[in-house]
Amino acid sequence: MENLNQEIKKEIQKTIVTAQTNGKATEEEFLAMLKLVSPGTGLRTALEGALKAGKGALIVTENEQLMPLIDGGFRLNCRFTPQRLVELTKMDGAIILSKDLKRVTYANVLLTPDSKIKSSETGTRHKAAERTAKQIESLVIAISERKHEINLFYKNIKYTLKNTDQVLRKAHEYIQIVEKQRELFDKNLEKLSKMEMKNYPSLHQSLTVIQKGRMIQKIEQDIKRQLVELGNEGLLLKTRLKEITSGVEKELNFVLKDYTKLDVKKSKVLLDSLTYDEILDQENILRVLAYENAIQTNPIKGWRILSHTGLAEADIAKVIKSSGSLGKALYSKEINYYEILGEDKASKLASEFEKIKLGN
Repeated sequence: MENLNQEIKKEIQKTIVTAQTNGKATEEEFLAMLKLVSPGTGLRTALEGALKAGKGALIVTENEQLMPLIDGGFRLNCRFTPQRLVELTKMDGAIILSKDLKRVTYANVLLTPDSKIKSSETGTRHKAAERTAKQIESLVIAISERKHEINLFYKNIKYTLKNTDQVLRKAHEYIQIVEKQRELFDKNLEKLSKMEMKNYPSLHQSLTVIQKGRMIQKIEQDIKRQLVELGNEGLLLKTRLKEITSGVEKELNFVLKDYTKLDVKKSKVLLDSLTYDEILDQENILRVLAYENAIQTNPIKGWRILSHTGLAEADIAKVIKSSGSLGKALYSKEINYYEILGEDKASKLASEFEKIKLGN
């Protein structure tokens, strides 16, 4: 897990550069940007075609803020095709695409962004790309023939497109890590269930379950970013990821609901804010649940175990309110639930409780 943590840190340092700017890109905006250039799109075909031809280029998606930054060049307003864009990269100036990427509006233009905008780039083309992206808050693409790479600029983000095979290989590696974490999550969840069914709720065991569950979610987020970048190439992996992570969020939320001293939403926000390093330290998860130590003396309400029955959430709330704890709910007589659930539901619940007890 430490190797994974170091690897992710390096990945972030290599791919995303956060600069000083008033406009910061959201995760949704970043993923939307990746979709525009994912394998199988016309724009990605054009970019790779230009790179293969050994041509550099500066490509801007236009918006209402762009026109004051354009100087010279000529207006085309022709339909976009990958072949046409590759041909236009033979000229030195920037190429302007319509916002929907369906038309090439200008070619061979000079971009004149504000020189006061800070730039971490050294080359003229990439410096203009970074400043333009920050100033107009639109996607700007710089192709470097010398470094043989494609860089995306959007607001405060710089992202270097990777080779599809490289991204696919990395995604497969992450899938394998998630599979292992899911095995550990299920194993620890089963252990927690056995303890709870014996009326011995364990805060310490719940910390392990929460740790594994949140680790799965964080790695899943990283894989989803890779899958966006893979486009159609990642469809099979997307299906596999969905299968592996199915049910994790639901179980994790119920564990939080059973063990946190805080409001569940607040605990989730605090948990989501933890880094990989912080998740590995269970003391941080303990604080998320608002405990000073891992000693649990109070019984739990039993939301997670009761959710495995056929009761609706409203009925579960009634059972919990009536019993006060999971232990009392499990070992109360069937007749005790007649008034709050009705005879049929109470009978079904009693039968389900017996099956759960036998299963654990």
